[in-house]
Amino acid sequence: MSEWGSIAWPPEPSKTARLVLRGPEARDRAAFVELLASPEVHVYLGGARPRDELERELPAVPERWPGSFVVELDGAMIGQILLRRATEHRRPAAMGKVDLGYLFLPRAWGLGYAAEACAAALDWLDGVLPGEPVVLTTQSANVSSMRLAAKLGFTEVERFQAWDAEQWLGLRPPPPPPA
Repeated sequence: MSEWGSIAWPPEPSKTARLVLRGPEARDRAAFVELLASPEVHVYLGGARPRDELERELPAVPERWPGSFVVELDGAMIGQILLRRATEHRRPAAMGKVDLGYLFLPRAWGLGYAAEACAAALDWLDGVLPGEPVVLTTQSANVSSMRLAAKLGFTEVERFQAWDAEQWLGLRPPPPPPA
């Protein structure tokens, strides 16, 4: 991640019990279109983009920018994990920290894939940037996302109004250094 130093991107694929986290590939384009055009996925994110617009604008090979992991199950993309530096966050408590974001296709909801993938991405981050605090923002109405944040060890820093809804900002402090 360029703003994080000389971390090689994309990293080697990371495997969990059921998933693979890897950089985007050409074969993921249709799943990216589905993810970004899904009204269900974007209910708390301001709305989906029109499918025809996405078909025209998305490159044949989805961009491989640092911090963007594809989440793969049985050879197919089911979601995306995003780790990026919060350089322009609305809340001072988040500025400069790593921000965790995630999007999963509705067919992957409720099966623990988001928790498994986010935990793996956070483990990867802890390995390449030890001691880095991480923030997560979600609408407080997004109960599933709030549960996931708690499961991943995020605790509330504050609530605030943005985009016509109450937002929740959580912080995951860095893990303690190994003894």
